[in-house]
Amino acid sequence: MSDVTLQNFEADVIEMSRQVPVLVDFWAPWCGPCKTLGPMLEKLEAEAGGKWKLTKVNVDENQELAAHFGVRSIPHVVAFADGNAVDQFIGVLPESQLRGFLEGLSPNPGQVALREAREAAAAGDRDGARAAFQAALAFDPGADGARLAYIGFLLDENAIDDAEAEFGLLSPHALQDDAYAALQTRLEAMKGMGDLPDPGELAARVDANPNDLAARLDLAKMLIARRQYEPALEQLIAIVRKDRGFEDDIGRKTMLSVFELMADQPEAVSRWRRQLSTSLN
Repeated sequence: MSDVTLQNFEADVIEMSRQVPVLVDFWAPWCGPCKTLGPMLEKLEAEAGGKWKLTKVNVDENQELAAHFGVRSIPHVVAFADGNAVDQFIGVLPESQLRGFLEGLSPNPGQVALREAREAAAAGDRDGARAAFQAALAFDPGADGARLAYIGFLLDENAIDDAEAEFGLLSPHALQDDAYAALQTRLEAMKGMGDLPDPGELAARVDANPNDLAARLDLAKMLIARRQYEPALEQLIAIVRKDRGFEDDIGRKTMLSVFELMADQPEAVSRWRRQLSTSLN
């Protein structure tokens, strides 16, 4: 069991979960139910012998991290696997239910193939990654999370038509996933690149006229398509500050999608969320 903060979350949770499942227990010293759940989780972790890892986040000391994961009531436990949040529960579960929850984190063939796909992509084996993603979806065609990950991979490969086709295979439930809106924002940005002026021309327009919000938005789209997210956020927050109503609040809405694209960078996202919050007040 280890304590996690915003600074070590990526290493101790996101990266560690690529090796074994990681449970994040959001708690506070004043929380009575937390004092019941915490020891139960510690006992089960000891029994597991390294099959999964328990981490704890004190919400009083890490309010930004708690807000990032939508924690409103504690105890709140989020399970991570392969770098992503895969399940969660709120409150205290009986030990039998806890064991069932943990058993559900054991990788199935589709999850194993998904892990192999991500590892191959990280290693630069694009053909191997594509084959592994397709294998993962063959095991479970209804796995929206795996399909969204595959869409992200296809966008990395600039395979826009293939990515758009995969969007059509998602279930209606996927529309509620923040990753859906984020990837759609990126897809639309990439599809529109051919219609946009040269990025140097856009940057020159913004320099010459900082109030040219249309140029700022086009430049942000270009940067999103290139995965240059923080420079894109600089343009988007300038739009929010200058005209919140511009194109139906598109600056703020697009920032939220970019935050999801940067989900593996919680510290950077928290910094930009603070700036956005300050701009809205």
